[in-house]
Amino acid sequence: MSVETAIIIALGVVVLLLAAAILILLRRQTGSGASDLLDQQLDSMKQELGKVSDLVRELEKDREGKFGELSAQLKSTAQQTAALSTTTGALREALANSRARGQWGERMAEDVLRLIGFVEGVNYVKQKSLDDSQSRPDFTFFLPKDLKLNMDVKFPLDNYLRSVNAEASDEELRYRAAFLRDVRGRLNEVATKDYIDAKQSTLGCVLLFIPNEQIYQFIHEHDHALIDESLKKQVVLCSPMSLFAILVVIRQAVDNFTVEQTSNQIVAELGLFNQQWEQFLKKLDDVGKRIDASQREYQTLITTRRRALERPLNRIEDLRRSRGISLPEDEALAEPANLFEPLLESLDSSPLEQ
Repeated sequence: MSVETAIIIALGVVVLLLAAAILILLRRQTGSGASDLLDQQLDSMKQELGKVSDLVRELEKDREGKFGELSAQLKSTAQQTAALSTTTGALREALANSRARGQWGERMAEDVLRLIGFVEGVNYVKQKSLDDSQSRPDFTFFLPKDLKLNMDVKFPLDNYLRSVNAEASDEELRYRAAFLRDVRGRLNEVATKDYIDAKQSTLGCVLLFIPNEQIYQFIHEHDHALIDESLKKQVVLCSPMSLFAILVVIRQAVDNFTVEQTSNQIVAELGLFNQQWEQFLKKLDDVGKRIDASQREYQTLITTRRRALERPLNRIEDLRRSRGISLPEDEALAEPANLFEPLLESLDSSPLEQ
């Protein structure tokens, strides 16, 4: 129940009580007729007072319920705040360790790589030492034409937290300057390593990953010269969002190179196919020519040679008939064409020259 509601109810009760007191005094000073009228007014006022009392009880119950809900919510909020404070403290203690901080940064980078679709061992490798060198970048990305791009995960945190949590302005400025010096130290550390080496087929730059957008923006906001220095030293500072954009471009370049390389292989295979196709057509023409020659030989055998052989046979047959020489009984029943079948078969198996 709000304060305004309580005040209004209290004023209503006071007004009703004053009216009741006035009516009682008037009843004592007036006659019987007026007394009855006053009794009616008092009864009406008693009913109104009863309604007000009921309203007050209902409001009190509602207030108790709302207060109970509010207490439960406050208790739940207090528990969540305590859990969040515990988690924040554990995270702060973990990040206070440089090794744990590096592992956390690598995990952030892996999340970005997984989001893009990079596969370890295919698109990149982790913690692999360079050939003929003691340097070991945190990540090495594979680019088209056997090129590589190295990346380190390094970011100072202690002085940044002190600068953010500082209450006095002079402390904030001192810790800010110390944090920017730490960033320059990490920048120089990466720039002095042989992450850029033509013998290693690397690109002419190296990535320095800062796995926190707030820290990255803090550097951009308070030290523009540091960004220029990093570019002069061929070191590209990148946050999770900018790393995502850079790797998307790399992924697109790799895909385009793969498509181009595959297209070139397909074109080369088509050239080989064309050579084999030409040889096939040449052999097919040779076979066709042989088939045509065989067909002509066959036509010669069944026409010219057959007629040449049939003419002496017909004369022999005419001579036999003219002399009245009969055929044996079993051979006479056979068809005349059967007399030439053995000869034709022998001719088919060994063609004669014209």
